[in-house]
This record gives sequence, C-alpha cells and structure tokens, in this order.
Amino acid sequence: MKKRIHLYVSRKHPCTWLMVLCIMVSAILRIVCCNGNLWFGAILPITAAVLYALMTVLAGEEMLYRTAVPVWLMGLCFAIPSGSIAAWIACLLLCFCYTRLIDGRNKKIWLLPLYPMALAGCIYARSWADAVVILGMLLLWPAIKVHTDNKYHPTWGDRIDGRQVRTAQVMEQVTAYFMPNRTGANNLFSESAEITELEQYIRQKRKEGLRGFSITHAVLAAYVRTVAKYPALNRFIAGQRIYSRGDDISVCMTVKKELTADAPDSLIKVHLHPGDTAVDVYHKFNAEVENAKNEMETTADATVAGFMAIPRLVLKFTIWLLKCLDYFAMVPKALLEISPFHGSVYFTNLGSLGIKPVHHHLYDFGTVPAFCAFGRKRRAEEIKDGQIVERKYLDMTFNLDERICDGFYYASVIKYFLRLLAHPEALDRPPETIEQDIP
Repeated sequence: MKKRIHLYVSRKHPCTWLMVLCIMVSAILRIVCCNGNLWFGAILPITAAVLYALMTVLAGEEMLYRTAVPVWLMGLCFAIPSGSIAAWIACLLLCFCYTRLIDGRNKKIWLLPLYPMALAGCIYARSWADAVVILGMLLLWPAIKVHTDNKYHPTWGDRIDGRQVRTAQVMEQVTAYFMPNRTGANNLFSESAEITELEQYIRQKRKEGLRGFSITHAVLAAYVRTVAKYPALNRFIAGQRIYSRGDDISVCMTVKKELTADAPDSLIKVHLHPGDTAVDVYHKFNAEVENAKNEMETTADATVAGFMAIPRLVLKFTIWLLKCLDYFAMVPKALLEISPFHGSVYFTNLGSLGIKPVHHHLYDFGTVPAFCAFGRKRRAEEIKDGQIVERKYLDMTFNLDERICDGFYYASVIKYFLRLLAHPEALDRPPETIEQDIP
C-alpha cells in the first residue's frame, strides 16, 4: 500500500467540466440517434458515461479510482453484443490495465490517454456518441494529478467513513463470518466509577466559566482520551470487514428538547478528535445540543419522518436496499452523517432521568460497535482505615462488539477509562501522543 500513488481530480479544473459537457452531449446523441439494440445501444452506455461523470465530479478528489467501474461497463457494452472473442479479450485487457493505473498501482500516469484512445481505435468508437465520450475522457487527462501530501488516501476496500484494517489477524478477520450480526457478538459489562475527584473537577470547570459542564462532558472527554491511547476502540465491522475510523470519533446520542414525558427526541452526532481536551468536547457537544434544541426538526428527524411516509412494504424494501448498500460501502455520505446507527459509540445519560443505567443492545443495522450508559449517582458506605466513610459512585454499563478487538484489549480500555474519571485533571491537557490504529 505504501508504494501506491493516489490520483485525484479537482472540481475547479475546467477540463473536468469539459468532460461533463461531452458526457451530456453523448447522452443526447444516443437518445436521438438510437436505432439498434436499446439496452446496449442506449441505456447501458448512457448509464456508464453518466456514472463516469458523476464519480469524477462528486468523488474525484478522494475516490477517482472508482471510475474503473463505469469503464468496465463501457467495455462490456461493446464486448457482449459483438460476440467476438477478440473483442472480449481486448475489452478485459484494457479495463484491467485502466483499473491498475487509476488506483495508483501503476505509476505511469502518462499512459492514461492511451486507454480511451485504444477504446476509440480498437473496440469502442462505433458512433458519434462513442466518439464524444472518448473525447471527454481525453479532455479529463490534464486535470488528473497526483497527491503529494504523503497522507493515506482511500482505495479499493475502504469506505467513506473508515479505512479497512488489512493488518488484522486472520482469526479476527474470519470472526465476522461466524458472527455476522452485532447482537450475536456483544459483550455486556458493568462497572462503577468513584467520582469524588470528578465532582470537584466539574465544580472547578463551572467556576472557570463553562456553564452547565457536567458528567456527560467529562465521560465523553475520557472516552476520547481512551481512543487516543487505544485506537482499536474506534473500529467497526461492516460487510464482514474490519474498518478503522482513524481520527474521527463519532458520538451518537438521543437528547430531549425538554425533560417531559411527551417532549420529542432528537438525534445528534458529535464529531470529536483524539486530541480534544475536556474544553474542546464541551464546546463541540454543546453546539450540537443547542442546534438540536433550536431547530424545529433536525435533518435526521426529517429523514425518519420521510421514511415513515412510505408504505410499509416499500419501506421494508427500502431498508433492505440500504442494508445492501451499506454492506458494499455505497451509502452516500449525507445519509451516513445523519444516521444514528453509524458512528463510533452511542452514549446515553440516564442519570438525568433519575434511574440506573440500562444494558442497551447494539444495533445490527449500521456500524456502531459500542453502547455506553450511565445512570444516577449513588452513595455507598465503606470502611477505610477502621473508619466508615461515605463515597459517591457512578454506575456504568457497556455493550461492546467483541469482533473489533480482544478481551485483553477491552480490559485495558476499561481500566484506563476509569483511571481518567478518577483523575480528570489529565483531560485538561492534550495527549502527549496519539496512537495510530494503522501505522
């Protein structure tokens, strides 16, 4: 993977839009001049050309390699109706070579113009519509550049919301096939955190001007700092593959606009970074909560309402289709952003409702691998140095997907997390180092 280069196309480059113009013209020509096979003369070629343009414009800056998919479709549109073995061989060879070039495994990017030229001269250009498509692909070539920032960029197997963990042990990779559902791979865990120091820390933060600083902010900050030390906690399973979210810690929560039984719930998602301090978490979390409370209806709520307006059989098919798209990492980024089922962890504060924490299940739909609940504070009398002392505790429950890391790793995570809650002053400083899940 280190030897691969990454190609990209900027939407600001004029050649990108010249290519789009050619694709539009070719589609019009096919519709007007289609005299032969409807599928292979119009529908499939138009679909392939439009997909090529859309993938280039919408995802060209990070996932230009995906244009190999419509290129394969273009080649098949010629090979299937031709019935020629030579055409099949030429098609497969050209598409294979284009795929290796566009995903960066072949660094000779000066070869890129040869592929549309070969399609035009050997197997593809049979009409003016074909010629215009080829022209569009040739015009795009000056806009194709190589990333030089020395950062990792996605390739085949990666998702919009995560990078595939290709270095995981074989047993870790195969476990997802034996336990395909998250509810069948969850571990329930309970723990109590002594919060004497934490309460003093919260009072100090409020004196410093952080109005409303609460246990929720401290717990979220402790979780973020734990991910900085144990990054495998930020993994998830999708499509029987293990992925890492890297530096994006997506915290999902359900908040009430008012503390009444009939008040509506709103779904929020807070994007945190492993380097965030407690103050950073406070500002980011409060901003999302305020947006949810001030808006009459959040985007997530509106999307759910739209789904419920669909007839139930159609809705059932829609959910099945979304699951299929999620399996193959094809769910649009906009939907992933508003989905409460896609994230790093789901938190719920039941202490605000005055009850103990619940052992909440994980969701089979989506990617959330952890659910953490904490309840109301409780007092306990203990004997220390022959004296009876009263302490305060915060009960917490964890529901964890055992497929993303092993039991020893989880044990280390929980111990470090509780240590942070016992000494929360460490959350005021950025971490000295942020461990990377994938070097």
